Amino acid sequence: MLLFTILFPILAGVAASVRPMPRRTRLQCYAAVMLLTDAFAVWCMLYAPPVRLFALTETLDFHFALDAIGCVFLSVVLLVYTAACFYAFEYMSGQEREEAFFTFYFASLGAVMSACMAGNLVTFYFCFELATLSSMPLVLHEGTKEAISAALKYLFYSIGGALLGLLAVVCLFWYGADANQFAAGGFLDAGRAAGHESLLRAVVFFGIVGFGAKAGMYPLHGWLPAAHPIAPAPASALLSGVIAKMGVLGVIRLVYFSAGAALVRGTWVQYTWMCLAMGTIFMGSMMAFREKVMKKRLAYSSISQISYIMLGLSLLNAGGLTGGLLHFAAHAVSKGTLFLCAGVFIHKLGRREASRLRGVGQLMPVTMWCFLIASLSLVGIPPLGGFASKWYLSVSAVANGMGVFSILPPVILLVSAFLTAGYLLPVAVDAFFPGRGFSVKQEFGDCPDVQKRLPASTGKTKKQKAVSLNGAAEPSAFMTVPLVALCAAALCVGLCGSWFAEALGGVIRGLV
Repeated sequence: MLLFTILFPILAGVAASVRPMPRRTRLQCYAAVMLLTDAFAVWCMLYAPPVRLFALTETLDFHFALDAIGCVFLSVVLLVYTAACFYAFEYMSGQEREEAFFTFYFASLGAVMSACMAGNLVTFYFCFELATLSSMPLVLHEGTKEAISAALKYLFYSIGGALLGLLAVVCLFWYGADANQFAAGGFLDAGRAAGHESLLRAVVFFGIVGFGAKAGMYPLHGWLPAAHPIAPAPASALLSGVIAKMGVLGVIRLVYFSAGAALVRGTWVQYTWMCLAMGTIFMGSMMAFREKVMKKRLAYSSISQISYIMLGLSLLNAGGLTGGLLHFAAHAVSKGTLFLCAGVFIHKLGRREASRLRGVGQLMPVTMWCFLIASLSLVGIPPLGGFASKWYLSVSAVANGMGVFSILPPVILLVSAFLTAGYLLPVAVDAFFPGRGFSVKQEFGDCPDVQKRLPASTGKTKKQKAVSLNGAAEPSAFMTVPLVALCAAALCVGLCGSWFAEALGGVIRGLV
């Protein structure tokens, strides 16, 4: 059943794309594929046993198995992919190569699901590479010179990082006692690894940097600000929300399930890892603060926010891992919302720069409220998900007893929160309160939806004009419902954070 669930969206998505049919019927097929994939994946999380496909060597086989960590990642993957799928029905309307977009959309879904279900490190590595290859065409979709350049950059960074990860995979397999499956605390053979700890720590560090390339961690972060602005908005939401997080999952599988956290705890690997994560958080926040183009601003924000997760993992304690997993969920739904909102601004108004969104709250209040809620979550305002995750990260860092490395993480998180507020909240404030001298006709008169609603007579009062234009450019339910659903999920992560920590408490304690 695990294998069927992985292959179903790939094969069904291709079949729905290549068969000639009216667009309405094709979209119905895409919706059915997405919802059936959700149903099959939920069944797998509840009941599906591990499946071994074939043996690669005498001691290693290619197989899939779902554990608690895999279920966490898979649940968020399904949520974001489902929201982006229905959103894309309107966003991709009228665009060329729509069938090609959905073909690779479902191919990447199958690949990402396979990475979540991987039962050992070699299987994960294969699925990790498959996720890169299947998602690259989403960046390439527009076919422009800029899109080709961004896609190649994404491919080269990802493959380069994956090669570093492969070094760690091979080395850990060589010193492993049972490399057939992941094990809490790692699968290294104590006898074989004795005397080779320095080598193992070095390759684990290379693996962290390599898988961290997919997560946008410095120094291999350059693909994110290139790929996100050029990709269609649904693809950007996926790249930032879940596909980049496969690098985070790779680090978790490498450190906590293969090498073991004890191997790197208190060593140069942990401290360097923490420094890279904190430096990436600060750098990404500063670059986002200075950026004017909305999607590129969100891309730099993703560099910063995903490194929150890496910082939590580098603490190598239960609270840090809990906070990292919480921030994975909170960031996926919040940043997915923001990228989809940016897509609405592009699709309905043709606006890409943040400075050109002044007064847009009058035209699309639902979209802007979703933008505001997602922004507050990333800043860390309770009771949204970003607050719960940052609370766990800060408390765990302080309680870790690592001297200056117990103080720096909360300080960096606080500085980043102020910067996040500085580059997101003014957009919402200007959208709802444009100030004196603002004219909808002057700012958005080129928008067809606004032109239809502008009063023909100049004798109407300002109040009547405002009422008549309320929601004038709001997109259809295909776009607004996914936005509202993701915002609700961000709220649920915040409200249910303690329950989540308790539910995974036993599993997390076993890893550290």
